[in-house]
Amino acid sequence: MNKILITGATGQIGSELTPLLRQRHGADNVIGVDQRPPRDPAIAAGGPFHELDIRDATALERIVRENKIDTVFHLAALLSATAEADPQMAWDINMNGLLTILEIARKYCCAVFFPSSIGAFGPQTPPENTPQDTIQRPDTMYGITKVVGELLCDYYHKHYGVDTRGLRFPGLISYKTPPGGGTTDYAVEMFHAAARGHGYSCFLKPDTRLDMMYMPDALAAILQLMAADLNHLSHHNAFNITAMSFTPEQLAAAIKKHIPDFSVHYRIDPIRQAIADSWPRHMNDSAAREEWGWHSEFDLAAMVSDMLEHISYPKRRQA
Repeated sequence: MNKILITGATGQIGSELTPLLRQRHGADNVIGVDQRPPRDPAIAAGGPFHELDIRDATALERIVRENKIDTVFHLAALLSATAEADPQMAWDINMNGLLTILEIARKYCCAVFFPSSIGAFGPQTPPENTPQDTIQRPDTMYGITKVVGELLCDYYHKHYGVDTRGLRFPGLISYKTPPGGGTTDYAVEMFHAAARGHGYSCFLKPDTRLDMMYMPDALAAILQLMAADLNHLSHHNAFNITAMSFTPEQLAAAIKKHIPDFSVHYRIDPIRQAIADSWPRHMNDSAAREEWGWHSEFDLAAMVSDMLEHISYPKRRQA
């Protein structure tokens, strides 16, 4: 990677991946784009940044051509709950945005990273130890766009030789960005409520177990996959990866070890509960471990400790 473009640079992953790549490759060599200005002014001030719509093929191609981009991290997308609220918009942004990027990558010989998700699975998928290669019949627009995205990346790799790589992320947890419309965002919301000294109203049932990952592990996985020798990758795209699996009540109990008076009650959102019920409880990530040496660093206890160390509010109460 010499010259890098990051779409969705102000989102949950992009807001942390952008400064990390600038630190490693030089600020001028990493260009961020998003449809809105960054919440963190350091994203815009720390290197080149363009405010544009991911579907603007002309503007994107000009950026790639003029800056001699060789690698694109395509992170721009609507997330699960947001996508379900406006499925037509989700299809337009998630699919046409990806197709635009793949076409530009084909024309200018760029490598492409595309993040998939546990949302790419559905009710018929085995929920425990979910295989790398298994039935994928999601019943949400978000999941449908992720499956089609995986297939498009495979198609462009097979027919045009585009170096497309990707990961099926579990729910991602980060202290640097607020929730962005995902079904697993309850976890981030719970941390912020606890840090403020407030109780939390959870929109999923207390026993809803899902795969999760702390952002430092997610960033490490992206960089490790993109640096892997393509000749060693049997799948190259849509690798299952995971780090931990827990329920809202288990997360609340882990937080209470640090903030004993923290309380959670449950007000179930039927839409997000139905989405969560259709997703795996725990994915099998043996393909990623065998093909490019993936392993996670953070378990639940380590993540909770680190999250609470970094989230600070004036009313925070600690044990």
